Amino acid sequence: MDSPEKPDNEVQRLRHLNTLAILDTAAEERFDRITRLARRLFNVPIALISLVDENRQWFKSCYGLNVSETSRDISFCGHAILGKKVFVIEDASQDPRFADNPLVTDAPNIRFYAGVPLLYEDSLALGTLCIIDNKPRQLTQDELLDFYDLAKMAERELASSHTASLDDLTQISNRRGFMLMAHKSMMYCQMSGLSYSIAYFDLNYFKIINDEYGHQEGDIALQAFANTMRHCFRESDVFARLGGDEFAVFMSGTSQSVAHQVVHRFQEALEKYNDAASKPYRLSFCYGIVSTSEVDICLEQLLSQADKVMYEQKKCRPKSSTSF
Repeated sequence: MDSPEKPDNEVQRLRHLNTLAILDTAAEERFDRITRLARRLFNVPIALISLVDENRQWFKSCYGLNVSETSRDISFCGHAILGKKVFVIEDASQDPRFADNPLVTDAPNIRFYAGVPLLYEDSLALGTLCIIDNKPRQLTQDELLDFYDLAKMAERELASSHTASLDDLTQISNRRGFMLMAHKSMMYCQMSGLSYSIAYFDLNYFKIINDEYGHQEGDIALQAFANTMRHCFRESDVFARLGGDEFAVFMSGTSQSVAHQVVHRFQEALEKYNDAASKPYRLSFCYGIVSTSEVDICLEQLLSQADKVMYEQKKCRPKSSTSF
């Protein structure tokens, strides 16, 4: 059995897959209607929308299988995402790459497989729309065209998931994206016995920036703040604009002291931006940090606690700032 290789853009691919905040979510009719149609159209027992994670393939929509994921090492879809065109195996039992694959030798006894990569911006293959049969078969040219059309429908739905969890102005996660991704990170920390932290930020004097220099300049300030976050925090951290001038970061595996060190580095980076930008104002923030290793606390509670800590700091902030 040949396990699938990793694509050259694996790091970027996984990063974008995670920003969708779609892994391990409930079934959705907008995806299920595509797999239902594929199963009917091609008269196959199994149709899937599979997303290829780091070590598994997870099924956002699954018709004909009683599992929600399988190991990436034995996946057919792991092979399919290595290209941009449809990946077809007419008889897996006769293909040396798959003949001894447990998905072939045991249930579901795959013989025929066809998968179209689901691409983001025509470069990152996040997963596949695939159809599976337990007997060998071929696809006609017309069937291939229909299959591509269905895959494009699935791609559009994935793209809309990205848009729904992204803040339009800053192009970082919005509150919805933060709550989904931070919850997953928190569950991982709790299962692994790791501490974790939430930092809650409020951009100082944002109303004054808007009033004095206009809303366009206010937008520039928010974008600069978000860009600085993007360059300062780790790829494993979840950062977002929650709304207005409020931002948050979830940091896995960090104690209170480490979280404060990270925020201090963020402050220094923001000062460098201020010096280079030479704006008539300087970006700064109030913040609150809550760190814990508890397993019986929810994300909403932590976020609320960090917000309260931030608010107490904000009350001590000068009414005006010479740095402004």
